[in-house]
Amino acid sequence: MNSVEGKVILVTGAARGIGAAIATRLSETAEALALTDIADFDPSLPCEAHVVRGDLGDPTVPPRFFQETLASFGRIDGLVNAAGLTTRGSFISPDAALFDRLFAVNTRAPFQLMGGAIADMRARAAPGSIVNIQSMNAHGGAPDLAIYSATKGALQTLTTNAAHAHLSDRIRVNGINLGWVDTETERQLQEETLGKGAGWMAENAPKMPIGRYVSEDDAARLARYLLSDDSAPMTGVSLDLEQIVMGGL
Repeated sequence: MNSVEGKVILVTGAARGIGAAIATRLSETAEALALTDIADFDPSLPCEAHVVRGDLGDPTVPPRFFQETLASFGRIDGLVNAAGLTTRGSFISPDAALFDRLFAVNTRAPFQLMGGAIADMRARAAPGSIVNIQSMNAHGGAPDLAIYSATKGALQTLTTNAAHAHLSDRIRVNGINLGWVDTETERQLQEETLGKGAGWMAENAPKMPIGRYVSEDDAARLARYLLSDDSAPMTGVSLDLEQIVMGGL
């Protein structure tokens, strides 16, 4: 099992879904976690934790998250940007306020947190690893996800840029492009919001190439691997964790 033993890691979006799954996996071996917007952390898990709360859409909040992490643990060895909004928005109904909101949470906040993490790692002349949870929509995106797709495309570019800029600092930056993942949020979206009916995802899972959807834990294990020293020297890579080939039948 690849390990993040002895590392202090900040995870955003840890309240539920993929962020929560990542936090759970990391807690098995990490020294400490700083988690955003999570109500409770299981005290039986062998990991110290500090919870930070705030709206990532507020530009003053990401720096505060980072400063609270430093105040609690003195350093940051890894960062996972898992928080994000998936609100629908297309060219048919352009919404400037929605555009700004999605970019603030999905792109600006990760940019700010990456900057804080990189600054700390460089100040200590210490290696580090950053993982950005991105999306298959970064490749172009569904029509009703135009704005969301643009935010994830921008984040993928920032991932590559940071990786190249800080390779000599031994700071690795990678991304995971997720598609359909079996989460509570995705089930609610497909079955309720989009009106496909209760049990739609369960009914369609066997039709997928591997007989199921990608799970939260699949994403969590990959994130842990990218954070761990086992994945070195990989950097600047955005891995597509999805079963559907874009443009394929």
